[in-house]
Amino acid sequence: MSDTPQPPFSILFVDDDELSRNHFARAVRADYHVYVAGTADEAMAVLSRHGAEIAVMVTDFRMPGRDGDDLLRQVSHEYPQIVRILVTAYADKDMLLKTVNTGEIFRILEKPLRTEKVRDVLQLAMTRYAERETRQQRLLAMDETLAFLAHELNTPLAAISLFAQSVGNNVAEQYDPERQKEIGYAATSMLNNAQYCLTLISSFWATVHKSGGQTSGGSVNLREVTATRLISTLLDTYPFTAAQRDWIEVDVQGDFVVRTMPNCVALALSSLLSNALRALEGSAGPALRLEVRATPEPEIRVRDNGPGIAPEVMARLLQDPITTYGGSGGHGMGMIFCNRIMQSSGGSLRVDSTFGAGTTVTMAFPQQPGRGA
Repeated sequence: MSDTPQPPFSILFVDDDELSRNHFARAVRADYHVYVAGTADEAMAVLSRHGAEIAVMVTDFRMPGRDGDDLLRQVSHEYPQIVRILVTAYADKDMLLKTVNTGEIFRILEKPLRTEKVRDVLQLAMTRYAERETRQQRLLAMDETLAFLAHELNTPLAAISLFAQSVGNNVAEQYDPERQKEIGYAATSMLNNAQYCLTLISSFWATVHKSGGQTSGGSVNLREVTATRLISTLLDTYPFTAAQRDWIEVDVQGDFVVRTMPNCVALALSSLLSNALRALEGSAGPALRLEVRATPEPEIRVRDNGPGIAPEVMARLLQDPITTYGGSGGHGMGMIFCNRIMQSSGGSLRVDSTFGAGTTVTMAFPQQPGRGA
């Protein structure tokens, strides 16, 4: 039972000389996990297996078969998030300029490699990678959130539009001319505003989705988002007060990848954490467990020993905007929102509570590829 940190970012070093590969690995393996390859084709094979965790590729220029320039161009196209560094012993300016332009390299290292110089450049490269990943995750978060909001708002707005049309068409049969005019104006205004919102949502989502461009489409090559990573990030960024962080224990019994809408799932997880912490305020021995289970089904559980949920509230919790915290700003939409996010990601939300003894909320995720039904 312990917080499980993410493995460090990895580096791919490509050089046809075995001594160079061994030297590089020894020089940096205290700080990074290193994969090595002797040719461009071997490097692409490594990337096909581990591309999601590799942050930096360092490649020699002169290699048998395909050279470093060719490899850099392919990686730039297929794994654009990876920061690329070229190693060369040649002072051919035309070759270097061509490589910089086509392979979009971050730095050039000259042979023989000096350990301190390599470490400094790798640290800068890791910073660049982290910046790219943060920006990409923000784009994905916006994309996913807008998609979810569009899905949730389109249906009620469409219903309002139809209702407004119906009112406008039927008002003449019920009221005097002056009243007809007032209601007709209101119905027209309602229809126009609903249609404006529908158009705005669609346009904004399309614009953001397009602005993500190839980055959103290439998310398969991004570092995979695991359940433990979501929890670790949440615990690092959540604005805990007083001793709240000390109430929390993380129990990992098998990790899994959150493949659908991970940023929206993180938002739901944050909401559930907030609910649990609020329930524990004033408890004599507050305890909150975040549990991760990969089998028999992928699940994240938020388990607290708070006062539990009253039966009359439990019966309506995931369907109606009901809250026991109205006096402190609760509006009752949090659990509904979390439930809809889980349903939209192909999973479900389950709440088990014993009044006076605590509550467990289970986020159940779709079956992982490759597992039996």
